[in-house]
Amino acid sequence: MAFDIYPRFFAAFLRNPKSIGAIAPSSQVLARIITEWIDWENADTVIEYGPGTGAFTEEIMARLRPGAKFFAIEVHPGMVADLKRRYPNVVVYQDSVANIKEICEEQGVEEVDAIICGLPWAAFTDEEQTIFLEAMMTVLKPSAQFTTFAYLQGLLLPAGQRFKKKLTEYFSQVGRSRTVWWNLPPAFCYRCRR
Repeated sequence: MAFDIYPRFFAAFLRNPKSIGAIAPSSQVLARIITEWIDWENADTVIEYGPGTGAFTEEIMARLRPGAKFFAIEVHPGMVADLKRRYPNVVVYQDSVANIKEICEEQGVEEVDAIICGLPWAAFTDEEQTIFLEAMMTVLKPSAQFTTFAYLQGLLLPAGQRFKKKLTEYFSQVGRSRTVWWNLPPAFCYRCRR
């Protein structure tokens, strides 16, 4: 990842800490951990929520099988522009994940096999968490995979605890990766199956 991305990421965080949710981009180690659990051989359609600077995007592109459909949804215009420059072959929507059903319809997708998510769930209100999860459930096929990450300190926040509980309400299986200490701040991944 280019060194110049860090100051721009931090500036975006200062402008809008609630929607950025971190002071630095995700590490390559976290990107590997969040993507390694996905059943890539059988994933026909994969979506990335909140790609930010593209740390996960790079890993997804490396693992995506030929012929699989992949697109990303990012709300921040500057990050969308950077992603399109960095990954010209990736379709990136500047939109909210609340609109996933409409975006999938535009892409000709009825069901999704996997969603890899970089959204700052602990920064969202109860209502926002519910809206985003409900929207996602309209496109995830039975037994689909959803993986996202959380910062260790986020578990101390009421919103982090609330999100953890919501995952068990929406998914039949919820697991957790090892802690990724080589990330700022340290994080772990939730691994969920519908």
